[in-house]
Amino acid sequence: MRDDRSGSPACDAFGPVEEIAGRDGAGVLFVCDHATNALPQSYGTLGLEPADLTRHIAYDIGAAWVTRRLATAFEAPAILSTFSRLLIDPNRGADDPTLVPKLSDRRIIPGNEAADEAEVALRRDAFWSPYRRAISARIEAMLARGPVPIVISIHSFTPSWRGDPRPWEVGILWDSDPRLAKPLIEALAADGLVTGDNEPYDGALIGDTLDDEVTRRGLAGLLIETRQDLIETQDRAEAWADRLARILRPLLARPDLHQAAFHPSRTGRFQSRDPIKE
Repeated sequence: MRDDRSGSPACDAFGPVEEIAGRDGAGVLFVCDHATNALPQSYGTLGLEPADLTRHIAYDIGAAWVTRRLATAFEAPAILSTFSRLLIDPNRGADDPTLVPKLSDRRIIPGNEAADEAEVALRRDAFWSPYRRAISARIEAMLARGPVPIVISIHSFTPSWRGDPRPWEVGILWDSDPRLAKPLIEALAADGLVTGDNEPYDGALIGDTLDDEVTRRGLAGLLIETRQDLIETQDRAEAWADRLARILRPLLARPDLHQAAFHPSRTGRFQSRDPIKE
């Protein structure tokens, strides 16, 4: 826990955002909410063993490699977090009770147990808000440049959950806009992949990154979840990204996806996603 609450974590020289420039005219923006397991020095390991920070509770294994490779393939911008979701989860709403998780996959997070409203606000201002602002600013720049961007969020999930194998190789999470989700699910399945439609999680979460930055603007967007054993090394992750790029390329060229004409009803079927099911 930080000792000096009056200052910003900038004293750690810890920037909260990694930005890949790409082309604002690329027509697609990639984001990676859980790109890293890094923590500012002043927070130590949040009371965890170092080995805990190598697990899925700390970040989405392989997702950053996939994101960077896709950005290169499409000459597209990308925004990645630079802090562990154990510090604060950038894919939760600002008022979500799991924003600073006290428990993850049955593991207590000692450094978060005493995180009061002031501490949550400090972390939100220093990390969560700059990350969200970076995404918003890039979307606005792309809207100004044209064409209207598609936004794709890259995540990963564990091969099993509490001893039960997860059959999906990839899952497409979406809320109320089917324009990209449905054809992508069909294309992934046609490529021989076991594909989940809002599996292993539901894509409707009020206040998550896509809800706040994409759905409210009426943009086409979705979240791609990849099973972690498929992308756990850089070589495998980049090969997977190349496969995704091949499947995505004809879909992202569709003119109807580059319109903000869809008027979504933000269904938000779940107010909060269970933080231990990542």
